[in-house]
Amino acid sequence: MHLDVRRDVKSTKQGELPLTLSATYAPPQTRCSRATGAFLTLLASVCLAFLVWRGALFSGVFNPIRASSANNPSSPSLGPEYDDPASEFKDDVFPLRQHDPWDISTDFPYPRTLKYDVEEGTWLRLDVHPVSGDIVFDMAGDLYCLPASSYTYENVALGITAQAIPILTGVPHDSDPRFSPEGDRLAFRSDAGLGVDNIWVMPWSAGGCTEMDVYSPSVASPDVIALKEYEDNLLAQGVKETEDRRLRRLSREGRLSARQVTNETYNWVSDPRWHPSGAKIIATKWYFSSRSLGAGEGWEYPVPSLDDKEHPVEVNAGKRLISRDLPFGWSKSNYVEQQIGHEQFSWAADDVVVYAGNVRDSQGTFEYSKDVHSGIYSVFSKNLTSGFREVLVDAFPGGASRPTLSRDGRTLAFVRRVRDKEALVLKDLETGTLHYIWFGLTYDLSTIYAPMGTYPSFAFSPSDDAILIWAAGQIYHVPLSKNTVGERVAGAEPRPVRFHAQIEIKVADTLRAKTDVRDLEEENQRLHAFTHLSLDNSGKKALFQASGVTYLQVIGSSVPAERVPVAHPKAAYYSPSFVGGDGALVIHARWSDTFFSRFEIADLNSGTVYELTNLPMGRYFSPVVSGGDTARRTIAFIKLGGGVLTGDVVATTHTGIWVGEITLPTEGSSSPVIEVEGARKISTTIDPSDDKLKISFISSSKLLVQESDRVFTVDLSEDADEWGRYVEEELAEGYSTDELAFSHASQGAAFVNFLHVYYAPNVNTSTALWSKPGKAPTGLTRLSLDGGHDVVFSGDGTVIGWLLGPYLHTVPVSLLSTCSNAIQKDTTTFGIGCVRNLLNVTEIAVYYESEVARLHREAKVHATTANGDVVTFVNATILSMENGELSADLITGGSVVLRGGYIDAVGKDGEVSIPKGSVVIQADGGYIVPGFIDAHAHWSGESEALPASSWEMETFLAYGVTTVHNPSLQNYLGFVGRGRVESGLMIGPRVFHTGQIIYGASSYTYHHDIANAEEAKEALTRIKVEGGPASWSYKNYNLPARASRQRLLLQARQMNMACVPEGGMNFDWDLTYIVDGMTTVEHNIPVSVLYDDLLSLFAWSGTGTTPTHIVNYGGAFGEQYLWATEDLPGDPKLRRFTRHDILEGLSESTARPLNSLAFLNVSTSVAKMVHRGIHAHVGAHGEPPLGLMYHHEMALAKVGGLSNYEVLRAATIHAAVTFGLDKSIGSVSAGKLADLVVYPGGVDLLEDIRKTRDLKYVIRGGRIWEAEDMTEVWPVKGRKQTLPPINVD
Repeated sequence: MHLDVRRDVKSTKQGELPLTLSATYAPPQTRCSRATGAFLTLLASVCLAFLVWRGALFSGVFNPIRASSANNPSSPSLGPEYDDPASEFKDDVFPLRQHDPWDISTDFPYPRTLKYDVEEGTWLRLDVHPVSGDIVFDMAGDLYCLPASSYTYENVALGITAQAIPILTGVPHDSDPRFSPEGDRLAFRSDAGLGVDNIWVMPWSAGGCTEMDVYSPSVASPDVIALKEYEDNLLAQGVKETEDRRLRRLSREGRLSARQVTNETYNWVSDPRWHPSGAKIIATKWYFSSRSLGAGEGWEYPVPSLDDKEHPVEVNAGKRLISRDLPFGWSKSNYVEQQIGHEQFSWAADDVVVYAGNVRDSQGTFEYSKDVHSGIYSVFSKNLTSGFREVLVDAFPGGASRPTLSRDGRTLAFVRRVRDKEALVLKDLETGTLHYIWFGLTYDLSTIYAPMGTYPSFAFSPSDDAILIWAAGQIYHVPLSKNTVGERVAGAEPRPVRFHAQIEIKVADTLRAKTDVRDLEEENQRLHAFTHLSLDNSGKKALFQASGVTYLQVIGSSVPAERVPVAHPKAAYYSPSFVGGDGALVIHARWSDTFFSRFEIADLNSGTVYELTNLPMGRYFSPVVSGGDTARRTIAFIKLGGGVLTGDVVATTHTGIWVGEITLPTEGSSSPVIEVEGARKISTTIDPSDDKLKISFISSSKLLVQESDRVFTVDLSEDADEWGRYVEEELAEGYSTDELAFSHASQGAAFVNFLHVYYAPNVNTSTALWSKPGKAPTGLTRLSLDGGHDVVFSGDGTVIGWLLGPYLHTVPVSLLSTCSNAIQKDTTTFGIGCVRNLLNVTEIAVYYESEVARLHREAKVHATTANGDVVTFVNATILSMENGELSADLITGGSVVLRGGYIDAVGKDGEVSIPKGSVVIQADGGYIVPGFIDAHAHWSGESEALPASSWEMETFLAYGVTTVHNPSLQNYLGFVGRGRVESGLMIGPRVFHTGQIIYGASSYTYHHDIANAEEAKEALTRIKVEGGPASWSYKNYNLPARASRQRLLLQARQMNMACVPEGGMNFDWDLTYIVDGMTTVEHNIPVSVLYDDLLSLFAWSGTGTTPTHIVNYGGAFGEQYLWATEDLPGDPKLRRFTRHDILEGLSESTARPLNSLAFLNVSTSVAKMVHRGIHAHVGAHGEPPLGLMYHHEMALAKVGGLSNYEVLRAATIHAAVTFGLDKSIGSVSAGKLADLVVYPGGVDLLEDIRKTRDLKYVIRGGRIWEAEDMTEVWPVKGRKQTLPPINVD
């Protein structure tokens, strides 16, 4: 396959493709289509010839984008009728709070320095000095200069290497350099200071590179340079920087005279381009929607005087010139959600701008894995005076981006994909002629969101006789000439401008967490996460669900919670509430994977349990019983439709609120059954899909319905209208709430917003319920210290309660008035400093039997000897992964002894003693390897309200994945689900996750500012407290301020937490993740081919990589290769474990040429880094089909040049080491947990990586299953989990 034309051609010997591409996906042309295609080709050729002839004939026609508006009277003028799509967009929500002062260079320690030499670089954005011709470029976050002499004809012809001179260094990440028109100043992008990308400007010396050298006396004196190491050490030790030290540091970095041009604290700015006057710039300002994909706008900024240090730039200053377009049918109120904008702006004249934009995602939503060959970006020009906009280059075919004008304005250069090559193209703006002048570029990134540019910026030489551009790791000199009509065309052969650079980068210590999973397997283990909270009438007792078990907690008591009596102790229970008016009766739901929901009422005093009957089969939730003086009561509950885990096959109709009548048992009642009479659905406006929906009775005939953002009542006392609807009354609406509860007693509302719990008094439907400072309702009070969920009122509406981990918080509404003065004065955190003293916090202690303890107990039951909990595998081929060398890790003819869930012994047959009475399993020479770790797994079942057994969890195990790490899961529900696996309610792998992402985008549900150290502590506490010692990671997801990311890293070090950030397609931010010591980078660096500058930085930094080839950035997804080459719907094992509708959705796929599959390049880059020492991991992203896709990811990792052994290490021990789990799992080692995969004899994992899917047994904590159908082999032979009916066939 062709990767990059010049230096990136990959030999197939490094690793063959894991599958064979079927010819059926490239159907042959019919004779009719061939004839049609030939005719269209002929027609296009004739038209092109005519246009070229016409352009030559009329070569003197004026250049439309250079003409001023006065000379272009035909352009429509901008008048009062112009309706700017952004005219109603206020951009006044985020950040919620401005950041506390922070300097990324001094408030975060960098104790290490990496120094290394390179002669190639990755994604080098450059500019050429308009007079001297010196080249300035960015590399690995610093700026360098090459003198014009480096690309003279003689030097490039002879391959002479020039020394790249550092001109801007230090901790800040600097990029996008651009000279002013006169060459006296340099604009650039930098995250200096707060860590938000802004535009800066600095003076440029007439002496060029030499005088700009950071080691030049003209930049920093020898005395200042001599103090560098000493003063760097002071910073690394946390010694606060003095003003004198600060000035010396800035001088050494080359930024002492730099001046800020923009001052953004949330949105960020890139790609500065100077106005011809030199007085202002235009740049791309990036905006988040609720997705963290920036949409670009063109903004104008005045350039301040370099001498003016007294007047800082105002926050958000600047002027919008080019707005985002609104898709057809969108109103201006939707402007914030437009994910597609414009970018790469530059001035073509005083009032004319040229830019590029994605025209394929025309519906306002960014889509992945687009077809680059059909074209994605177009190039436009816009006259700002007249408003006239013109398409200069259409997207079809191959796209057009990174528009760059020649200095005389006649020639527009851009990049375009042409089949398996990337072309540098020139368009003559007078004739309209296109010239493809070089096919040696690296593939562009127009397929993804690319704030670093779809291609690195390039420039014409001062005399327009050449283009200087990066490609394939080098800066190239591309000579130009002119044809007979004055059009610029290809000149001599492009040649690299060879350079040598010494990179010196400060790096932080890599963040590591250490967790011994064995500590989570001993005896009884504590649950930390709970849900389905309900308070009694007075707020003195609480009910909640603990991973499928209902508990009662007396509020304020240190007595442990008590389990509510049930009829079926091994079943899962959920959604409890107190029977109205009686704190001794509890109603809750019982789940069966076969029969679905049933209700039980438990008498807490007597322990008697009553089962409710006469209900149709269904998925029921939130059962409530009205109060009253008699035994005759009304019951109400919610019927749900299908779900991820329960399927969409059985009992899916008539969703909504149901009511019926019951008679409560009276003293002396002997029947264990309560019949529900007249059960019926009532017509209401509820949304049954709202995952925070709950109901309660506020009188014997009035229901209170609480959705995540709306509260209303349903009056059952009057008959329904002719449409079957009862009278509803709206009580409150949440502007951006995730949970909402209403007190009928105080007419106040408690809600969750931006992850905290709040109370607002005197609420009605016109009250905007949210917590944005300056926009919040009067009297808003923050209740939570670190956050909370499951917010409820007591039955009488006087007490508010919520959960956070094993802590139940309550506060009487009446006490909040004592903090009224503090609440009024505190306009940012709404009185929490006072309210915290009013909270009643009850610690919940709930325990379960650990898996190892359960296995030991079950083994003893079925054993006949003293060693009844011992299993020995003999005659096995063992890959231990203990040593890092294949020769040391490979044991042929070996034995593995498992005892009580642990590995007891490993070695050669005959050298390992087989305990007497052990169960012996003949391995027949088959491989035994450590259980696989899916380092980047996703699944959906945790969002389901019902505690159904999970086909997703079972599927992971069936394919050998014994540990999963999910880098984006709901904080408490993820750990509630984990508890169901660990307590034995369902089978599955070891579950770890980051909790909810710490998100930078404009989503009210997920957004975090992390504007100070306290917010960092709160964010990590919200995650850690729900999982206890099983919570050891968090995910920074495109937080725009590096200060926010650094605050989290500092806090994480104190809480034993790792950071696995979302790569997010932001090349520059990814590099700061590495430099700042984040544990991994999730997904590949979006530039798929990395060179020595970044290969070494990434590999030597200590940060790991989870590239997820199957959903890689930069091209078509790797998963599509599997979809196109295997009959997934017909795979018997997949059909046994997976929902068939998911498989059917993979039946038909579109052929993607190999040159569209960027995973081939990604895999090569990862292999190079592994060979330099990085730890790579295997993560399948939860892509369908689950399980099998993990093995496909291993196959794609092999393609780039890893050996099978190296791939298997990535899937096991490397992930364990990176995550700090290697004391417990990751290798076949005595003393570790018995998480193993066993293969049948004849399967050679070292010969064919595709055979990893052919498992025989999977072992998790010593429990053994047949991998083919998950029938238990040991200790309970023949046992098999029952799943809900998820499939029809």
